[in-house]
Amino acid sequence: MTSSPLNAIERGLEAGDTIVIDGATGTELERRGAAMNEKAWCAMASLTDPALLRQVHEDYIRAGARVITANTFSTNRIMLEPAGLGARFEALNRRAVELAREARERTGRVECVAVAGSMSHQLPIVAGADQRDASAVPPPDVAAARFREMAALLADSGVDLILMEMMSDPQLANPAISAAVATGLPVWVGCSVRPGPSGAPLAHTRPELSAAELLGHIALDGVRVVGVMHSQVDTIAPMIELLKDRWSGPLMAYPDSGMFKMPHWQFVDIIPVDDFVAQARAWVAAGVQIVGGCCGLGIEHIEALSASLQPSGSAKVGGS
Repeated sequence: MTSSPLNAIERGLEAGDTIVIDGATGTELERRGAAMNEKAWCAMASLTDPALLRQVHEDYIRAGARVITANTFSTNRIMLEPAGLGARFEALNRRAVELAREARERTGRVECVAVAGSMSHQLPIVAGADQRDASAVPPPDVAAARFREMAALLADSGVDLILMEMMSDPQLANPAISAAVATGLPVWVGCSVRPGPSGAPLAHTRPELSAAELLGHIALDGVRVVGVMHSQVDTIAPMIELLKDRWSGPLMAYPDSGMFKMPHWQFVDIIPVDDFVAQARAWVAAGVQIVGGCCGLGIEHIEALSASLQPSGSAKVGGS
């Protein structure tokens, strides 16, 4: 029986290797013309633009990513139901995972590339802004049930690990992480911050919490990897140092870049590829072992990052 590709990745982490993960899925789909949903972003792309989504995954694998992330960031019921898409919950999640697995098989990297199921506590955002609608925060019991349902479905669909993305509200992050850990799959946690008025990082969705307070309130029992994601490039280094005070396991960094521009979910003024690679190499020097990108950072960033980290990074796949 073939072992999980995550086994090789975890052995590499234990040996001190650097692992490259993928870049943005949603903004890459946007660039390629996939249909976006006003309230659920790229959630519907798994059904409306499956070939395009599968190609995005394939391109990241060929760029050198050892982990690709299924298009499930916005497919929790707490995002889908306000968008009128609750009935599509199971179909969207299963299809997203299926497409990621198909992409891995088509590139011949079944034994080398892991498929991560993305889980977030993302909520509908205020129109014309990038902040969540506070009135949409579900009661704790409802939120916990939604996360358990989501985690169980991702596990049943065949992901290799669950990637907790944009954890920035302990009230929601903790039941989400607990639900993921309960599946028995490896769980990687990415926390998100944004610069405050003084420039110091604050919790992305709870700006009354400093970054240190956020990390102090996030429960990490049973988690394999912790890091910072969907955070501006210049917040990564200070967050790494804060994480070192709290976490002794593998560290991860996958920032966003650029300005969020509505109404088309675009990121503009994105960091140049060479500058991103230089920053990423500094994070690796500071102890980060898992590196990639999210909103705004695409195939070219991951390809250059992977090339710069060889031989520790993943070997690229030949072909088109």
